[in-house]
Amino acid sequence: MSAPVALLDRRGFILEHTTLLPVPHAPEISLHVAQEATELWQKTEDELATIGLPPPFWAFAWAGGQALARYLLDDAAIVRGRRVLDFASGSGLVGIAAAKGEAASVEACDIDAFAAEAIALNAAANGVAVTVRLDDLVSRDEGWDVVCAGDVCYERTMAESVIAWLSELSSRGTQVLIGDPGRSYLPKDRLEPLASYAVPVTRSLEDAEIKHSTVWRLKHRASAQAG
Repeated sequence: MSAPVALLDRRGFILEHTTLLPVPHAPEISLHVAQEATELWQKTEDELATIGLPPPFWAFAWAGGQALARYLLDDAAIVRGRRVLDFASGSGLVGIAAAKGEAASVEACDIDAFAAEAIALNAAANGVAVTVRLDDLVSRDEGWDVVCAGDVCYERTMAESVIAWLSELSSRGTQVLIGDPGRSYLPKDRLEPLASYAVPVTRSLEDAEIKHSTVWRLKHRASAQAG
């Protein structure tokens, strides 16, 4: 299995199947995105599934990420001078917004090697410095001041694991921001809403043209229990 993966031209695949376009709700940022979502998804399944590679989440500006990016672009003081992690970054959208907000450093992590390549391409296209981490950072604490997570509550097991980890970070002082358009496993009772947006999205993926998406702050564990 490892030999075919090593031979894949990830950068070439991304450049061939995407177009550099402004993000609908954060047009200050451009991303390499798939214009024909279903076609790329099927192509990826057909061409890459045999070697076990995941769907191309990196090829789209998802609603939660767009909301987070807009929030950071509108209020850069949240990240200015701080160490930021964009968790499960996908395209790198939120990390790029943090970098534009003059964060002291920005790391964007994902477990998909195609996403890692897409993040690097997109950061370069926007002229910002983002450190790409091809790694699963759940359970790790490397001293980040702000951790952003967009669209991470669509699957129960992942949501529970990620929220538990983020709660640990929040309890020691990290500001945890979650962008979400109402995914099934979002623990609203542990979150404080900060801003909401009507975000344009891809109908073929979201079954809608607009997703109302909210940026939430994860409450400190003590305040979450008290409330």
